[in-house]
Amino acid sequence: MKKQLIAGNWKMNGSLAANEALLQALLAGATSAKCLVAVCVPAPYLAQVQQCVAGSIIDLGAQDVSQHEVGAFTGEVSAAMLRDFGVRYCLVGHSERRQYHGETDAEVATKAQRALAAGITPIVCVGETLAQREAGQTEEVVKRQLAAVIHANGHCISEVVVAYEPVWAIGTGKTASAEQAQQVHAVLRKQLQAATAHADRVHILYGGSMNAANAAELLAQPDIDGGLVGGAALKAPDFLSIIAAAH
Repeated sequence: MKKQLIAGNWKMNGSLAANEALLQALLAGATSAKCLVAVCVPAPYLAQVQQCVAGSIIDLGAQDVSQHEVGAFTGEVSAAMLRDFGVRYCLVGHSERRQYHGETDAEVATKAQRALAAGITPIVCVGETLAQREAGQTEEVVKRQLAAVIHANGHCISEVVVAYEPVWAIGTGKTASAEQAQQVHAVLRKQLQAATAHADRVHILYGGSMNAANAAELLAQPDIDGGLVGGAALKAPDFLSIIAAAH
């Protein structure tokens, strides 16, 4: 049975001093973790965090990657650059990137492709808005978003991580019930099974306001292989509680 993966997404938070304190607390408290652990940090802090977590159980993650390999794309960060810093995971298609930066399914698929080509595991985010859920479109939306990535990365699709993040449950304090989350995870697993014989290798993470209080119930579901944790990842006690709930 594969280990679960708990990945923290710091979003646009942090400072040199705050990062150091958080990481030291995590490193001290996660020594007996049974799961895989990663932190996805803002690009300016990759060097600092790489140094802090070197040789530890915590893997380094980035929050975005360019769909271009190299060139005149000011402000962009390529997969090769991330690899230079020992990045193991990279978020692609986070709902905030889709919402605020207009990222399309095709762009997300290309970003996943760039990450894979550089030896980085993309954490592909999919999820529906509240309006889409209320219109009964949840399954249609997440399957469309994942289908673009499967289409672009066919034979490599078993090497990605998928994160289901209902947009209505991100940073709102609302969480999908364990049953609601499992239902969507099962749909995504079935879609992956149709695309690869190795679908069981793929971690499907839940990413909608997972916290210390609800982590154990969510992580007990058969198709939930870990969590993509936002706000709680910035508080060492909360993040450590979630890590402790995973296996």
